[in-house]
Amino acid sequence: MRTLDSEHVSSSHVAAPSRLKRALVPTLTLLALLIIWQLVCDLGLIPAFMLPSPLAVVSALVGDVSLLAGHALTTLQEALFGLIIGILVGGVFALLMDRFEFFYLAFEPLMTVSQTIPTIAIAPLLVLWFGYGLLPKVLLVVLTTFFPVTVSLVSGLRSVDSDTIDLLRTMGASNWQIYRFAKLPAAAGQLYSGLRISATYAIVAAVIAEWLGGTSGLGVYMTRVRKSFAYDKMFASIIVISALSLALMGLVDGLERLTMPWKRAEGSKTND
Repeated sequence: MRTLDSEHVSSSHVAAPSRLKRALVPTLTLLALLIIWQLVCDLGLIPAFMLPSPLAVVSALVGDVSLLAGHALTTLQEALFGLIIGILVGGVFALLMDRFEFFYLAFEPLMTVSQTIPTIAIAPLLVLWFGYGLLPKVLLVVLTTFFPVTVSLVSGLRSVDSDTIDLLRTMGASNWQIYRFAKLPAAAGQLYSGLRISATYAIVAAVIAEWLGGTSGLGVYMTRVRKSFAYDKMFASIIVISALSLALMGLVDGLERLTMPWKRAEGSKTND
């Protein structure tokens, strides 16, 4: 028994590394990759005009920080508007698909087929139909973020045990109460998984839309520096895009901890 208990404790410890370890390992890995990248550039293994060094990228980022901040604000605005609308529309569709079987059968295949169309192929049509303003960019973000939210929420809602629903109906629960006390709590975990994906897609979709036209945004900035072959500034804009995506993912994680306190408690027990 002691041997089994010790093996169980050991396996649990391996399965749940400490917070310090989870932060230290990827940080050291990233640092090692940056050092290798810098050495490759310093040794001239790759021409500087093809691959700027990390120091050159940081220098370009610092030099254009005010300009990048202005473009980033535009991209973030487009992404947030599209993400919020995409979440709302996706949530409504998910509820309808769960509530009405005909609605599910009608739209589930169409939504799957829609994901086979590349985003870059839709963007020119939106620009052609709606011009170069804010609307086509927000619409592209909506179309990109809509699918992960809908699919994850539908999957979570339909995963609830039918016996649980029958029990609630026997106790006189209404449809709203069934969703409130059974379906929505059960689907929350999968919903936030879809939201994380949508949060990362939102920034990328906004940038792709800006490539095709506009006066401001990181996509516009990238187009301009690409034409001038300033690849250090191109990499600097990529860093900003990654930072914005990570910020949106952090926002989703914060909302998850706020609305799912039981998961936060489980996580603290696991770390202990």
